[in-house]
Amino acid sequence: MAVAASVCNRNASPFIGRFPPPPLLAGKTQSGPCGGRSFRAFEVRALFWRSNKSLEPRETVDLSLGDYTLTTSGAEDVSTAKSRPKQISLSVVSSISEVSSSDWDACALDATGPEKYNPFLSHGFLSSLEESNSAVKETGWMPRHIVTKDESGTVIGVVPLYLKSHSYGEFVFDHSWADAYYGYGSRYYPKYQCCVPFTPVTGPRILLRDSLYKDQVFDIVVDALKNLVVKSQVSSVHITFSSENEWHNLKEKGFLQRIGMQYHWRNRNYTCFDDFLMDMKQNKRKNIRQERKKISAQNLTMKRLRGNEIKAKHWDSFYTFYRNTTDNKWGSPYLTREFFHNLGSKMGDQVLLVVAEEGDELVAGALNLIGGDAIYGRLWGCHSRAYYPSLHFEACYYQAIEAAIELNLRSVEAGAQGEHKIQRGYMPVPTYSCHYLLDEDFSKAIEEFVVREATQVKLVMKLIQDSGPFKEGIQ
Repeated sequence: MAVAASVCNRNASPFIGRFPPPPLLAGKTQSGPCGGRSFRAFEVRALFWRSNKSLEPRETVDLSLGDYTLTTSGAEDVSTAKSRPKQISLSVVSSISEVSSSDWDACALDATGPEKYNPFLSHGFLSSLEESNSAVKETGWMPRHIVTKDESGTVIGVVPLYLKSHSYGEFVFDHSWADAYYGYGSRYYPKYQCCVPFTPVTGPRILLRDSLYKDQVFDIVVDALKNLVVKSQVSSVHITFSSENEWHNLKEKGFLQRIGMQYHWRNRNYTCFDDFLMDMKQNKRKNIRQERKKISAQNLTMKRLRGNEIKAKHWDSFYTFYRNTTDNKWGSPYLTREFFHNLGSKMGDQVLLVVAEEGDELVAGALNLIGGDAIYGRLWGCHSRAYYPSLHFEACYYQAIEAAIELNLRSVEAGAQGEHKIQRGYMPVPTYSCHYLLDEDFSKAIEEFVVREATQVKLVMKLIQDSGPFKEGIQ
């Protein structure tokens, strides 16, 4: 899916005119009102990355983002006006440890509501990433979280934010955008990334306490975020896997909108796994039953462990399985051994570890987190010495479905990618991201790209829905 745009305008980008367009991005020659000069339209042609050397992220010298005065509405009554803080202050912290877990989690819980609690937004999960040296400066994830306080010093908002020197571990691919910047002699990195590292899970990113002035604080935080891009002299800020509500609101603040697609399983008030199977087409139902029979035929035993049931030996084994997966697929792991031990210690019963045993030996595992209304499947790994047919499907998909039915949860989110999930009952849903790029010319070209990309994503989703694995009439 290619996008080409003329890069010649009256207020030319600093990238334009100073560097000849490279063959990689060369497109159709276009002339325009720029002194009669001709330029080649640059083209965003791919979603995949060719490595380019990047600058080290710049340290932000002044970590204060300023004080802001809240305005009052004439429609407010006297008691409401008195309860509203007159000023709020925004600052950047270099570690989540600078914010108490109670303050951070209060913001996260208000942002989602208890019924949709998202464990990945918690202080416990994010601090596990930092304390284990998984998401730190040395790995290209420099924490730059935004904290908002009222005039009494109470934390009323937080934003998980990172200054990044690469695009690994994000699951919203912008590598071709970086190539376009490099092709025209400028640098895409460092950039700001507002997200949960290594985690393609949808949720709010601007986490605010509930209040009558919440919308005004949201606008102030977004403006401060855009100002931080300018102040830090970086190319852009990207808010990935945002909530749909944020996605709409950020469009009004000058952010580009992008959609993606994941596969989720939905609980239609099932009482058992067979209830779910009865909603499937006959051939799909038969296939799933055959896959599940293979587990016992291989003398494998499946267990679902939570909280204190997960011991240090389980985490050590799972880390070995995780490394087997990353070594085979990506070449280097994002997460350290310490991360998994920290996660188990801090998250307790929110962690669901599915394990497969052959006799007394652990041979595979799938890591899930439990939220307010969903199970989130995250990582899978298996012993390297043998291949176990259908074990991946059982550990990652069917066990998660059984757990969701047992816990009366609305859905299972099985992570990024994977068309093989469709025939196993996981259907496409949209994901959302928002992008703010300082350079107007590149922003216009990328805007055209994401519009065309969205058309394709919506078409694919419709085709899958129309030919899905469920019986006719099952929505």
